[in-house]
Amino acid sequence: MCSWCWGFAPVAEALIEQAHAVGVETHMVLGGLRTGAGAALDPSTRSYILKHWQAVHEATGQPFAFEGALPEGFVYDTEPACRAVVAVRQLDPGSAWPLARLIQHAFYAQGRDVTQAAELVALAEQAGVPRIEFAEAFDGVEHYRATAADFAWVQDLGIAGFPTLLAERDGQLALLTNGYQPLDTLAPLLGRWLERTPRA
Repeated sequence: MCSWCWGFAPVAEALIEQAHAVGVETHMVLGGLRTGAGAALDPSTRSYILKHWQAVHEATGQPFAFEGALPEGFVYDTEPACRAVVAVRQLDPGSAWPLARLIQHAFYAQGRDVTQAAELVALAEQAGVPRIEFAEAFDGVEHYRATAADFAWVQDLGIAGFPTLLAERDGQLALLTNGYQPLDTLAPLLGRWLERTPRA
């Protein structure tokens, strides 16, 4: 749930397909960019964020709904959206990435408030997860904890920028990117890493 992650989404999707094509699994960890925010955005912060959105749009071509974005009184807390993906990752791992894309699109391109449970329930259903099953998981204590564990894992690694793409072999992590990079830069990097990865 950062604007550069939204800009990176088509690249990430292509890289996931590249890895899956040779039988390498992928795993999404939620970073927790803006969590627990209790105060509404002030005008200067709103302006700062929207400048970032404009830069992402210009660099990546991803759509943004600028008009009416981040309205007065909006509390920009990404924890609920992250928790929604974590809950779906446990319920139906194959729906986690589609849900993440739907949440990003709803927020950035449609101006929907994805801090609200009702919006997340609707998006999870669109991703193929039954409403009642998702709602129960979303509110479950274990998914609050699992989301916090994702955030802690990222912080423990010292990751401060998003998106970050790591490759893991024999318990060792390699950094492929910390921050947005285009597909034509990352696909060869991932390709070289995949060539050196033994598969059963």
